[in-house]
Amino acid sequence: MEKLMYMMMIEKSRTYNKLTKKAVTEHVENIRRLDDAGKLEICGVFKGYPGMAGMYILKTDSREEAEDICSREPLVTGGYATYKLVELQVANRENNYLL
Repeated sequence: MEKLMYMMMIEKSRTYNKLTKKAVTEHVENIRRLDDAGKLEICGVFKGYPGMAGMYILKTDSREEAEDICSREPLVTGGYATYKLVELQVANRENNYLL
C-alpha cells in the first residue's frame, strides 16, 4: 500500500516582516497541538531560501485533512504567509525504498 504524507511549504507573504509576538505564539501553539495529536512528523524553518518560511510534514488520513490543517495555520489565517501542499510518497525499508 502506498504511504503518503503531506508537506506544507510555508511561503512568506508581503506582510511576513510584520509578524507579531501573538502570531508567533499562536503558530507555536498550533505546532504543539498537531504534535500532541500525532499529526506532525517534523517541522522546521528554512534558512537561506528567500521567500520561504518553513515547512510541516503532516501525517494525515487524507489530502482533505491536510488541507484543513494548512488552512487553519495561524500564519496563514493572519495573512503573514501562504502555503503549497505537496504529496510526499514515503520511501523506506518497508517498501524497499520504492524499488
